[in-house]
Amino acid sequence: MTVKVHITYCGGCGYRPKFTKLKALLEDEFPGELEITGEGTPSTTGWFEVEVNKKLVHSKKNGDGFVDSESKFKAVVTAIEQAIGK
Repeated sequence: MTVKVHITYCGGCGYRPKFTKLKALLEDEFPGELEITGEGTPSTTGWFEVEVNKKLVHSKKNGDGFVDSESKFKAVVTAIEQAIGK
């Protein structure tokens, strides 16, 4: 089963490189198991939201910041592992 990961990021803030980096890290961690999509907001929102199978697992808007530490990355990985059934 392919797990769907959707990342909504602030297009007006220039967060696309942060999306691209996280996408590459997740593809390395789960080769061939993920369908990763990204969407830049057209205006300045400050968002960096990560959903796994439509469940919000990380939210800059809600105070999580960026996925910029091992613990934040591990939280996303754990959510994906649960979705896969590992």
